Amino acid sequence: MSIELEEIAEFLKQHHPFDLLPDEEINALPKRLSARYFRAGTKVLSPEEQCLHLYIIRTGGTETRDPNGQLLARLSEGECFGVRAMYQNGRAANNITTLEDSLCYLLPEKDFHALTGKYPQFSYFFAQMGGERLRSGMQLLESRDDDQLKLMSVKVSDLIARELVSIDKSASILEAGQLMSKERVSCLLITEGGDGVAGIMTDRDLRNRVIAKGRSYDEPVTAIMTEKPISIDPDQYAFDALLTMTRNNIRHLPVMKDGKAVGMITTNNLLARQSLSAVYMAGRIGKLTEPEEMAKVIAQVPELLSHLIEAGATSQNAGHIVTTLSDAATARLLQLAEEEFGPPPVPYVWMAGGSQGRQEQTALSDQDNCLIIDDAYNADQHGEYFKNLADFVCDGLNKVGYVYCPGEMMARTDEWRQPVRTWQHYFNKWIEQPEPKSLMLCSVWFDLRPVHGTKSLFEDLHRMIISKAKDNRIFQAYMVGNALSHHVPLGFFKNFVMIRGGEHDKTLDLKHNGVVPIVDVARIHALANGVEAVNTYERLNAVKAFPSISNQGASDLLDAFEFISITRLKHQVRQIRRGEKPDNFLQPESLSAFERSHLKDAFSVIKNLQGALEHAFGKSGT
Repeated sequence: MSIELEEIAEFLKQHHPFDLLPDEEINALPKRLSARYFRAGTKVLSPEEQCLHLYIIRTGGTETRDPNGQLLARLSEGECFGVRAMYQNGRAANNITTLEDSLCYLLPEKDFHALTGKYPQFSYFFAQMGGERLRSGMQLLESRDDDQLKLMSVKVSDLIARELVSIDKSASILEAGQLMSKERVSCLLITEGGDGVAGIMTDRDLRNRVIAKGRSYDEPVTAIMTEKPISIDPDQYAFDALLTMTRNNIRHLPVMKDGKAVGMITTNNLLARQSLSAVYMAGRIGKLTEPEEMAKVIAQVPELLSHLIEAGATSQNAGHIVTTLSDAATARLLQLAEEEFGPPPVPYVWMAGGSQGRQEQTALSDQDNCLIIDDAYNADQHGEYFKNLADFVCDGLNKVGYVYCPGEMMARTDEWRQPVRTWQHYFNKWIEQPEPKSLMLCSVWFDLRPVHGTKSLFEDLHRMIISKAKDNRIFQAYMVGNALSHHVPLGFFKNFVMIRGGEHDKTLDLKHNGVVPIVDVARIHALANGVEAVNTYERLNAVKAFPSISNQGASDLLDAFEFISITRLKHQVRQIRRGEKPDNFLQPESLSAFERSHLKDAFSVIKNLQGALEHAFGKSGT
């Protein structure tokens, strides 16, 4: 690769979401890019104009205005435009104009879609920008104006993510670079006399002023630092910080109080605050080494959930995004466990069950997980390793905020840490000899999803489960009997049947009497028809093609699931805002008359579809 192409690849590695791609993919990208230079004031794109490239700003900046002239965004180095067109048949949606002389890299449309199709984390970043929404047909668009208003309520002090990393001006360039690598930061504050600020050094300075110029690493750091850096007061607003960075084309801003440096904020801090992006939160988790530090990130889930609901996210969107974080914490803890105990002696796969397995978690989640180990597993030789690994991860998740499962359905329990052959025996028994405990286990272990490890260990097992469940009518009848034990809280005259007495007096349990019955119905239809999906939305959409449930029935159940789930999430968000611990118990009078009416309709749909189960599969006499 030429020096010029290497330099472009290094640029991409410094900017999100390209930094999520494997090195080999980034190194191949420069050859696919073309470059275009635009004078200040150039209109690059207009509404409905053909746009067959994603534009990546290398230098300069642009502004985006809608067809009515409303300002939507100002973009600078490392940011992209033309995203809407990538999702709208190559037609631009807004006016894009350069604010200054600008150089852009252009990624062809086919290469963009190839990357989004291959890398989910890359796709997720742009899908948010593309604004795709399921079922409702409405777009979930990022509102830059709304984000700017939110930034007016956030102080700069709230953006400081870690302790300040600094070095004395007497240090060499080599010493400064080593400290940046050790602390995993993109900039250093250069100090003099203890509290005084001499300057700032960034990773860009290392690239442009040292590597590109061939300077000696032994030179003093003062030779490449930026003197008298622009700074900001911690009591100013995040909006002011964003404005300062944009106006001065900088990515790092020292925070100064009474002449002393108290922290550093970056464009990443602002971007994460603007969108409270799960991608950034998951990326941050992936760099941490202590559960207590991960817990600080997971503690933001309620705020993330609140923002998602305010933005109009569906419950499916919200559940998927929130589950992304528990997956990230689990995967990171497993990486740390392997560093602690060494590589696994035989292959394994860590599985999530229950709501995490279905990707339907909310602000209130405990653990449901298990370990499936290769059949080369020998308890005497390998048992201690996998016990230590499971304890490390489950204990870590508990510290992170995902509390232990009350029923001990976790990999730390010996019964749920077994080789493939034992899991085959479990599922054979549960399907062929159904009894109450088996049916209870089905609600968790029939919703398994691989999170980390050798996923092929689960694939053959999953196919066996689906095949056996599909062909066993007795098992299906028992599943129906279990599902009908979850009654919807609706009386004969369509009045709410509320909990009486105790801590939750005069409330509805939206989880066990609303969400769970739909999850049960979807699971039964999916297993009976050989559908491999575990997500409730995916299951209900898939079973529309089978005669066990009508297309209208499945659609009605989807609508009921969405309404009950989003009502549950909004209830939890209201509790979070009041400083209360979120739960599933709703007082109907907290809803509007319109919402209460629709909630009754949703419960009525469940009741009707539960009745239809008996006709489709029969009912167990137990």
